[in-house]
Amino acid sequence: MADIIIAGGGIGGLATALSLVRLGHRATVLERSGTFAEIGAGIQLGPNAFRALDRLGVGESVRERAVFIDELRFMDGTTGEKVAAMELTGAYRERFGNPYAVVHRGDLYQPLLTACQELDGVELFADASVGSYEQDADGVTVRTVDGRTFRGAALIGADGIRSTVRAAMLGDGEPRVSGHTIYRSVIPIEKVPEELRWNTVTLWAGPQWHFVHYIIGGGKYLNLAVTRDDGATVPVTGRETARAHVLAQFPGIGPTARRLLELGEGWREWVLCDRDPVRTWTDRRVVLVGDAAHPMLQYAAQGACQALEDAVVLGDLLDGMDADDVVQHLEKFNAVRRERTGRTQLIARYMGSELYHPAGEKAKARNAMLSALTQREMHDKVSWLHGDHHFTDSGAEGAATSAEPPSARR
Repeated sequence: MADIIIAGGGIGGLATALSLVRLGHRATVLERSGTFAEIGAGIQLGPNAFRALDRLGVGESVRERAVFIDELRFMDGTTGEKVAAMELTGAYRERFGNPYAVVHRGDLYQPLLTACQELDGVELFADASVGSYEQDADGVTVRTVDGRTFRGAALIGADGIRSTVRAAMLGDGEPRVSGHTIYRSVIPIEKVPEELRWNTVTLWAGPQWHFVHYIIGGGKYLNLAVTRDDGATVPVTGRETARAHVLAQFPGIGPTARRLLELGEGWREWVLCDRDPVRTWTDRRVVLVGDAAHPMLQYAAQGACQALEDAVVLGDLLDGMDADDVVQHLEKFNAVRRERTGRTQLIARYMGSELYHPAGEKAKARNAMLSALTQREMHDKVSWLHGDHHFTDSGAEGAATSAEPPSARR
C-alpha cells in the first residue's frame, strides 16, 4: 500500500484515484479549480471506455445516463448524400462486448466523483493548484501555489493538456495549435424537428469543415459541434460566439445540415490543440496520464476513453506495489501505453486533415472509398481500438489505414 498524489481532478484524475484505491492504495487528488466539476458538452464512449468503466466500478451508473447509438453515419455535407454508416448494434456489440454511446460530460464525470467521495482512501482538495514538486529516494513532495505541501510515494500528473507536471518533467512548451476552430452548442430536444432526431452520431463532411451532432442527456438534448479548418493560430477556450458568426462560417452547407446548424444557440468556440506523441512520460516517481501525457484532437473520439484506459492499466500495474517499487512500475506503464496512445493521437490528426475536410476530387475519392466498405470491414478497421481487452495493443495496421472507417466523430 502506498500514498499517491494525483494532480488534476478531471475524468482522468478521478478514474486513476478510483483504480488505485480499489486496489488498496490511498490517493490525494489536487484540483486547481474551486470545485470538482466537469464543463463541456457531449462526449462519445466506445466499448473500450465501458470496459474500463466496468473495471472501475461505475459502468452501470454511466450506462444509466447514456444514449446508446445505432450507427455512426458519414454524410457529404454539401450534397447531403449519405456516404456510409457503421452499424453499432447486433454484430458490433457481439464482437466488441459493449455498446457505443454518447453522454454529457457531466454524466460521465459525476459517477466517478461520487465513487471517489464514497471511498475512505480518496482525499479531494479543490483550490489546490500544483506549483512544483521535488522527489528523492523515498517519495515526492508536492507544493501548491498557495503554499501547502503534500507527500506521497508517487505523483501522477492528470492535469490536462497544459499540465504543470508535464512542464516540469518535459519542458516541451505550449501545445500545438491545430488551426481548427470548433463551435459547440447544446439545445433542448423539443427544439429539434422529430424527423431530425436521429439515434446516430452523424458527421457532415465539407471542404475544410465538418459538422457532428447527436442526442445526449438521456434524450433531452441535442449536442452540436461544427469545426472549421480556418488556420487559427491562437488558442481559445470556451469563448462566447454570436450565432450569426457561426452560421457565416459554412456558406456551402447542404439544406438538412443547415437546418440543424440553425437550431444552435448559446454557441461557444475553442481552437483545438494537441501535442506530438512522446516516448517518455515518466521521471522516476512521477508519471503523466490522459491529456497530460497524450493530448489528442477530438476526431477519433478517444480522449476520455484513453484516459480511462490509462487509469485501469496503471492501477493493475501498481496492484500489490509498496512505496519502494514505484519507479519500475511507472516505467512499465509508460512502456505498455505509449504505442497505443501515440497511434491514436496520429489517427485523430489524420482524420481531421485527410478524411473530414477534403474538397473536389479528393472528397469524391474519399466518398467512393468509404461507401465500398462492408460492415465487417468497418468493424475490422476499428477493432484494434474498440475491441482491445488489455488496453495495450497497438494493432498491426498503419495509422492511415485504420483511420479510414466512416466513424463520425466530434
